[in-house]
Amino acid sequence: MTRFKGPLLLVVAMALFALLDANSKLLAGRYGADQVLIIRYGTLLLLLGVMRLVWRGAGGPIHTAHPWLHLLRALCMAGSAYGFFLAFRDIPLAEGYLVYFTAPFFTLLLAAFVLGERNGVAVWFWSAVGFLGVMVAMFPALALTETAAEIPWHAYGWAFLGTMTYAGFLTLSRMLRAEQNAARLIFWSSGPLFLAILPFAVAEWVAPNALDWMTLIANGLFAGGATLALAIAFSIDRAVRLAPLEFTALVFALILDAAIWQLWPGGWTLAGAAIVVFACLMSERAARTDQH
Repeated sequence: MTRFKGPLLLVVAMALFALLDANSKLLAGRYGADQVLIIRYGTLLLLLGVMRLVWRGAGGPIHTAHPWLHLLRALCMAGSAYGFFLAFRDIPLAEGYLVYFTAPFFTLLLAAFVLGERNGVAVWFWSAVGFLGVMVAMFPALALTETAAEIPWHAYGWAFLGTMTYAGFLTLSRMLRAEQNAARLIFWSSGPLFLAILPFAVAEWVAPNALDWMTLIANGLFAGGATLALAIAFSIDRAVRLAPLEFTALVFALILDAAIWQLWPGGWTLAGAAIVVFACLMSERAARTDQH
């Protein structure tokens, strides 16, 4: 059973991320991004504080030798959070996740420029195929809409911003892998963002009712649970074994789209999803081959 712990935690993380995004989509119609995120980060900081009061040193040390890298990673996390929150206001979860699955390709690009890694032609070929898959999934919106004004370009733009900044988050996490623990991840990512967003959240504050308070707090709990499950999974198992399981997020997104909004994927969406998933798997395989 121990050898399945990493994969199981990875799938749990993907389910929690899907629930987080569905939760955010439900809140987006009533509350601004600043208010939702300030409560998310506040919940995470409160949880970390309670954990360390109950269990001394829970989550590992907080001090760091690289504060500026942690702050830059926090900025990338904020870009990803804002990007997907604003994207999911106007497009289904599944479409946003298809854009998100291009993150490995942006990560490869950043790894080449920032970390000096070199990849062969096959890796970049499959990256191009992955972007083609996203275009296939978007085809109905691009070709079957009467006017260009009706296409939610801004939503796709926000999703790409969220994806690119998430790739930056992953790249910086690799640079900080010697300091990778739950306490540092939550404190250095949530703390600075909480302080930066607070004035804007206060300015746009809308008083939530009791049910919405529970939904807003659940947003933070989903984010914290997903982040911790993901961090633990990659700390106890190999990335090469876990990475393909990230595509389970698309399954959860399709289920939530259908269950909550009665949005069923069309043929173009499913075809695009198949292309993106296949291209990501082939790209990772080619990257592993280049490393040997």
